[in-house]
Amino acid sequence: WYSSSVEYCMILRSVKQAEPRENVVPVPGRRSSAQRVKRGWVWNQFFVLEEYMGSEPQYVGKLHSDLDKGVGTVKYTLSGDGAGTVFTIDETTGDIHAIRSLDREEKPFYTLRAQAVDVDTKKPLEPESEFIIKVQDINDNEPKFLDGPYVASVPEMSPVGAYVLQVKATDADDPTYGNSARVVYSILEGQPYFSIDPKTGVIRTALPNMDREVKEQYQVLIQAKDMGGQLGGLAGTTTVNITLTDVNDNPPRFPKSIFHLKVPESSHVGSAVGRIRAVDPDFGKNAEIEYNIVPGDGGNLFEITTDENTQEGVIKLKKPLDFETKKAYTFKVEASNLHLDHRFHSVGPFKDTATVKINVLDMDEPPVFSKPIYTMEVYEDTPVGTIIGAVTAQDLDAGSSSVRYFIDWKNDGNSYFTIDATEGTIATNELLDRESTAQYNFSIIASNPLLTSKVNVIINVLDVNEFPPEISVPYETSVCENAKPGQVIQTITAADKDLSPAGQRFSFRLSPEASNKTNFTVHDYRNNTAGIETRRNGYSRRQQELHFLPVVIEDSSYPVQSSTNTMTIRVCRCDADGTILSCNVEAIFLPVGLSTGALIAILLCIVILLVIVVLYVALRRQKKKDTLMTSKEDIRDNVIHYDDEGGGEEDTQAFDIGALRNPKVIEDNKIRRDIKPDTLRFPRQRPPAEDNKDIRDFINQRLHENDVDPTAPPYDSLATYAYEGNGSVAESLSSIDSLTTEADQDYDYLSDWGPRFKVLADMFGEEESYNPDKYH
Repeated sequence: WYSSSVEYCMILRSVKQAEPRENVVPVPGRRSSAQRVKRGWVWNQFFVLEEYMGSEPQYVGKLHSDLDKGVGTVKYTLSGDGAGTVFTIDETTGDIHAIRSLDREEKPFYTLRAQAVDVDTKKPLEPESEFIIKVQDINDNEPKFLDGPYVASVPEMSPVGAYVLQVKATDADDPTYGNSARVVYSILEGQPYFSIDPKTGVIRTALPNMDREVKEQYQVLIQAKDMGGQLGGLAGTTTVNITLTDVNDNPPRFPKSIFHLKVPESSHVGSAVGRIRAVDPDFGKNAEIEYNIVPGDGGNLFEITTDENTQEGVIKLKKPLDFETKKAYTFKVEASNLHLDHRFHSVGPFKDTATVKINVLDMDEPPVFSKPIYTMEVYEDTPVGTIIGAVTAQDLDAGSSSVRYFIDWKNDGNSYFTIDATEGTIATNELLDRESTAQYNFSIIASNPLLTSKVNVIINVLDVNEFPPEISVPYETSVCENAKPGQVIQTITAADKDLSPAGQRFSFRLSPEASNKTNFTVHDYRNNTAGIETRRNGYSRRQQELHFLPVVIEDSSYPVQSSTNTMTIRVCRCDADGTILSCNVEAIFLPVGLSTGALIAILLCIVILLVIVVLYVALRRQKKKDTLMTSKEDIRDNVIHYDDEGGGEEDTQAFDIGALRNPKVIEDNKIRRDIKPDTLRFPRQRPPAEDNKDIRDFINQRLHENDVDPTAPPYDSLATYAYEGNGSVAESLSSIDSLTTEADQDYDYLSDWGPRFKVLADMFGEEESYNPDKYH
């Protein structure tokens, strides 16, 4: 294989003949397998011009195989980038053409593959070969400033050659082929202020002392031209906006040497009375100005400050103005820069001075009081109409008029005082009481025909010694029974309802009636306190529990007031250290150190004991009442009540009399411990049994045994004594079949049976003694 372009056809052929083929391709029937076959040279690169505008396809080159004898047996094919769309090949001759215009900046080269095949067998005659078609550059792109337009700054008054900015243009053409991409910079507009390096694009200042105050903004037009700036090259432009930044190269200057101001005399202290301004053509902090009043006559009434927004000097009033005193003031004001630049010290001082003249304007003024506030004093209970002070106001205007005075009742609303409208004297209008109101504060108005002014008046009501001093609490103290003579048991102080003046002194002493008693005394410490001291050794609470000590207290005001205060001293029992243990039955002082929990526990135990005692007494009373119960609701089952006459003990089957017998031998030395029952009277139910000595002896014996038996049932228990005798002279005790009546029965013998039958004797005796005839 070989390939060539039109320009290099001869060279390609000579190289082709010099290079042998590297691969051996056997040809059947013509060469032996061992014979080396010479192969054609293969070129792998073609060239084609970009932007071709001809009417015919642009010829690129030719492909040819050594096996092609020119008889039409070889067919050439083309594949790869742009095959068939951009490039075509003649299948018979191998000529390659570009069928459309190419742009190197869009695609600089194309990689294709060529193949030679046999027309009849369709088999490749040579291995497939790859080659490149490179688009050859022409100068079809101008330089471009991709970052433009540019903005830059440089300080004013900079020297020649000061760096400003570097610009850069790019050219899309091939920088390796010709001068299409070689760019040269130049200034089209902006001279003679700035210059540019033609190769690097660095912009620098070209004139010295460029002044921002003269011209601040510059617009420079920069051109970039390819082909090394030669004729026919393409060019691109950009704009550079350059600003001169400020430096402090100008001092402040007053536009005039004197400023005239007019100020009313009624201007308030601190108010602005005028403005002046110095001009500084600089900008920003370089134009900041500081104003100062040059010390001298007239400047001490004023001060000047700088308005940060306008850089003006604001003149303010430090003291009140008075047209009648001084009508004009003159002083000097200095303006200077705050931020100086050492490079410009040679220019001169960065300051300027101007004169300010202020004329005071006369104004109608309100009356002026002689004091900013008036303070007066008056004693309480001062008679009505007493003058206690005066206020004074003057009209300072020329041709002043008279001043009249009024109390500002609108704000105070009371009438304790009056004021003379012409003289300004203040007098009392009511009786004053310091204990009710100790101070009065009101306003007084002074007016001339046009204006008014106001002043505050404070009147303090002074105290008159009306109240005697009294002992401050406590009025009661205590003394130990084992107190020693001279022992201080209480320190007392005094209180006075009056407003005590500074240095008020109270004196303490015993009243005359207590001076002769030797129990206690009062020791005045002469510092408005006194101590109660004992005067004997020991006190007896049994003899006298309370002592009363009259103490006289006297103040030192005029008129002197005194009072007698009685101290109550209680005698208490104390331990050896003087700690109070108890003073009386109601007050028990526990030893020091007893905790609250222990105290509560003791009180709780006392309450529990009291509750137990109350419950025990209640139970005993309830038990005692139960012994007297005779109603049908009695809880004892062995007691049965009958409404008719029974036949005696044989008829009572409910009693278990065996349970009431005591089989044990009772010791004579033991006695019973229960309580004997009270004597009760019961109504008569059945007639008593006849007198029988054996029964009486038997019952007495049983009663005696129960009386001395400590284990016997209590007195309120039912005891049944069984006795069955033979041949009783009393015969049957039952009243059944008895021929006698109740009225014939004699029950006096019951009294002889002893105290145990006293109740029965009383009951039947009362029945017997009843005589109905007495009531007829």
